[in-house]
Amino acid sequence: MTGSVPLEFTGERFTPECVREIWYEHWHRYALVQPWAQGRRVLDAACGEGYGSALLARGAQSVLGLDISPAAVAHARARYAGLPNLRYEQADATRLQLPAGAFDLVVSFETLEHVEAQEALLDGLCQALADDGLLVISSPDKATYGEAAGFRNEFHVRELYRHEFEQLLRARFAHVRLYAQRLLFQSAIWALDPPPGAEPAHYATAALDGQVQPGLDYAPMYYIAVCSRRPLPPLPASSWFGDRDESVYQHYNHEIRKNMAAGARIAELEAQVAQLQREQAAAAAPVPMPAPDAAPPAQPWWRRWRSRGR
Repeated sequence: MTGSVPLEFTGERFTPECVREIWYEHWHRYALVQPWAQGRRVLDAACGEGYGSALLARGAQSVLGLDISPAAVAHARARYAGLPNLRYEQADATRLQLPAGAFDLVVSFETLEHVEAQEALLDGLCQALADDGLLVISSPDKATYGEAAGFRNEFHVRELYRHEFEQLLRARFAHVRLYAQRLLFQSAIWALDPPPGAEPAHYATAALDGQVQPGLDYAPMYYIAVCSRRPLPPLPASSWFGDRDESVYQHYNHEIRKNMAAGARIAELEAQVAQLQREQAAAAAPVPMPAPDAAPPAQPWWRRWRSRGR
């Protein structure tokens, strides 16, 4: 990677400078397919900033990254210029004109929802894919990403429900494997020296009442589909991705410490306010009037002395 000014993050295209949840989501998709790119001709349709194409190029025979934005393409060419098997070109992913069967692996992540011509996009990707190749494509789940969260992404033109996503893919591919993706808070346990023939991974989900159920019972935030005209090769049951610096935890702990310090300071200020309110109430209290039959208060000596002199 050569030095370059980061591409401005507008919310439309992920950049590697983004942090926390969005970083995990975008990098994980490319990390999932990196082993499948080894020695293959790869197309990254709507590659954006170019980071994913560069990751896949580390083991692929060749990688072509396409994006509709000239600025994104220029940035990618400058930032990832050191990889000889990688090139970037400007193109509309819904109007692809690529040689038939030119790629063994085609990826297009978080692209479908950005375009209205979704059928044209998929037709172009299918045309470019070799007969025994793999298409890996992702899209947010409209039910979870949009409706359940009450969130509208201004850059999304047409979000899809699961059945709509599958219909588009199964109309073009005989074999489709669907994965779910979302960030989870979990405890991880893994064998440091797994024996040969170890049992498959164990998954469990529990509610706060302690009721434990087998499986990962979560509503997907995104779907990732692996598609092929021929039977799919062996694929993993799941994929786990993280960063060793644990940036999400660092941010979480930083915010917790700030909130705890702020809470202590707020308690001090509330105590001071309460004391001031008590003092103000005491100062504003009316002076009690003497009873009618009470003796008048004694006069100062100097006033009594002056009275005798008259």
